[in-house]
Amino acid sequence: MRKSAVLKSKDGAVAEQPKTRRRDARALHAVLEQAYPRKSDAPANAAPSKPFLPYGRQQIDEADIQAVIETLSSDWLTTGPMVAKFEKAFAQFCGCAEGVAVNSGTAALHAAMRALRLQPGDEVIVPAITFAASANAAIYEGASPVFADVEADTLLIDVESAAERITAKTRAIVAVDYGGQPADYDALRRIARNKNIAIVEDACHAPGATYKGRLAGSLADIACFSFHPVKHLTTCEGGMSVTDVPEYAAHMRRFRNHGIDSDARKRESEGTFAYDMVELGYNYRLSDVQCALGLSQLNRLPQWIARRRQVAAWYDDMLRDLPHVRPLRVHADRTNAYHLYVVRFDLAAMRGDRREAFGALRAAGIGANVHYSPVYLHSYYRQRGFQPGYCPVAEAVYPQMLTLPLFPAMTQADVARVVEALAALKR
Repeated sequence: MRKSAVLKSKDGAVAEQPKTRRRDARALHAVLEQAYPRKSDAPANAAPSKPFLPYGRQQIDEADIQAVIETLSSDWLTTGPMVAKFEKAFAQFCGCAEGVAVNSGTAALHAAMRALRLQPGDEVIVPAITFAASANAAIYEGASPVFADVEADTLLIDVESAAERITAKTRAIVAVDYGGQPADYDALRRIARNKNIAIVEDACHAPGATYKGRLAGSLADIACFSFHPVKHLTTCEGGMSVTDVPEYAAHMRRFRNHGIDSDARKRESEGTFAYDMVELGYNYRLSDVQCALGLSQLNRLPQWIARRRQVAAWYDDMLRDLPHVRPLRVHADRTNAYHLYVVRFDLAAMRGDRREAFGALRAAGIGANVHYSPVYLHSYYRQRGFQPGYCPVAEAVYPQMLTLPLFPAMTQADVARVVEALAALKR
């Protein structure tokens, strides 16, 4: 019987033999090679596969990486100087006086609800078609979301429906700039006038968009943005609330820091240790490292928005010959920042339904998606008493909606590939 070689340390502990480790590593490598062959190992006659097109994708360059490295090498990783620099620069981009950086778009919405001092029993009107956070933020503060219907051809909040939902309990309207197109803020102001109703702009889709020449972010009492990787610029995760009201900004800064009246950098500069927690807040802070990334990305935001509009223009042009696919309408008094490119299907002119269309595009390596189901039809909201039929337009449009890939690195050939796949769905 062959004697096994064993290595022992000075204290007698058994150590694994190096040759055994190498043999095990080679065996594992062989298994992985068989399971995941290299491209060169593929059959010579195999058809080349096209790269997968996600519906969104971030862009990180060397300047971004360097900005992060420099901040990692600094004395402040969080609550430091990069936070204030990013806040000031992004607020200026939006045409606003104040910016409050937080760790997500959801946190930005929550901070806005707190700054408005919502109370249990208050109501907040929200469009039916949006991400759940637009409505959830009101619940965090004890208020109740009330859903307004949407315009069928834009998916923006329907102002007439919102007006019908106003009651004596209404304290705010959250308007979502769906896909990147601002809502009708002048009309919303008219229905809120003299009723102590604040307007909050959920602009997570819309940095750089305009409404009657005014920038997204400057259209409401408070506006909220997201810096998730699929958005226009990223801080990995992050968000910001912007406003022209100093009291709102001060409240949101305190709220993001546990409700404490100062942060570590302020206490450092003042040479004090004392602080006071004046209300119950949360840890919604965004780090200096993330703000350094966001500040670097902000330098390229205008060119990325221009590129998104170019990609959307290619879609508009190529889809004109497909009667079963209708892009959303853009109002003449607005410009769209195109976070999303959403189409509606004429299902009667198609082979199959939206689910089959989604599957066909995914099978072709195209990352279609759906944004969003009516919020009140989620299980949580049904448990709160909402039922189908509450917003009939949103429910009618939802089965027709599909989000197509759109990000700055896309080419005209990428768009043609998507349109070709859509053309194949025609009956």
